[in-house]
Order: sequence, then structure tokens, then C-alpha cells
Amino acid sequence: MSQKDKIDAVLGLFPLYSEDLGIDLSEPEGRFRWFLASILFGARISEKIAANTYRQFEVSAVDTPDRIIEAGWDRLVEILDSGGYVRYDFSTASKLLEVMSALKQKYGSLENLYHQSSDTKDLERRLQEFKGIGPTTAQIFLRELRGKWKIQPAVSKIAQSAARNLGLNLDEFEEERLARVETALVKLGLSYCKKRRCPQCPLKGFCIAGGD
Repeated sequence: MSQKDKIDAVLGLFPLYSEDLGIDLSEPEGRFRWFLASILFGARISEKIAANTYRQFEVSAVDTPDRIIEAGWDRLVEILDSGGYVRYDFSTASKLLEVMSALKQKYGSLENLYHQSSDTKDLERRLQEFKGIGPTTAQIFLRELRGKWKIQPAVSKIAQSAARNLGLNLDEFEEERLARVETALVKLGLSYCKKRRCPQCPLKGFCIAGGD
């Protein structure tokens, strides 16, 4: 089986997280919404709950820095709870307020933060200066922005592991194509490889890792 066949198969099964959420990354507004979603995905909580909670922010029209700040802590907790984000509702409400306030005060906007960064490493550093945003959240956010921003974040370990299982060479990809391939492999890894659900994996016929 060729690498192209395997890539076509994995991409056909697993689109970008931002596409699942209907977020347009070509626009600054969409990139901010993906930043908000990435913060939600970054906690130790299920992807389903994180996605449901993001949609509650969108439905509530609380999806810009100003609107998040204006909503206040109590309203943010209500939105988080409505999406099922109960375990981290209080701490995440506080984190969102702190991050948005710091973003506004220091940079004015997410786009300004990007333009003021000298390279990918500097961008990652600036993102992680926000309280509660660590390497995982920064990686989730930046991987889907390849090709939208001029960045080259490292490929996540879970995507590298899934690529090895399929015998794929990720060095052949870059920019938006790499963003799509990495995200698809992350989804594959989280849903099947990490949980050792090899018999249920839709790509088990391509796997060379010997799982069963």
C-alpha cells in the first residue's frame, strides 16, 4: 500500500478540528475562535465535551476577547456548564478572563501577538506566558494554523507515533497539508492507538505496528 493511499484514507476519516467546529481559519475572527476552542481542548476533558462547550460560546455570541471579558465570571461558568465542562468550569472561567485581559492589554489582539513574534519559538513562548496556557494548548492551536500563519511548530508526539504505526514519512509534508495530516493522525492516535482499540481501527489494514 502506497503512502498516498494511506494518507488519502486517514484524511478522508479525520478532518481538522476547526472544520468540525465550522471555524474559518482564513479570517482573524476565525483564528481567535480557534484559539478559544484550543483552550477548551487543552484541558484533561473529552473532545466531545470541549467541542460542545465551544459551540455554546458561539451560540451565546461570546466569542471575542471583548465579549468574553464583558460576559464576566458568572456568565462564563454558565456557558461552560451548559456544554458539560463542569469539572473545570470555575478554573476555566477564571483562566479565560485572565488570558483575554492580558491579550488585550499586552497585544491588543491575537493577530498582533503573531505579528510581534519573531519566529515560531517566540510565538510559542508568548502564548505560554498567558496563565494556564502550556505546551499542549499551544500545540493544539498552532498545528492547524500552518499555511495560514508562517509557522513551523514541531509535530506532536502522538501524531509521530501514529505515523510510525502506519509507516508514514511526515517529512514529505509542509504547511496546510502537514496541518491536515498531523491533525488526522492525532485523532487516529487518540481514538484508537492510545486506547489500544486496534480491532476497531478503520485503518488497521494499513498498520505495521502489529497491534491486535
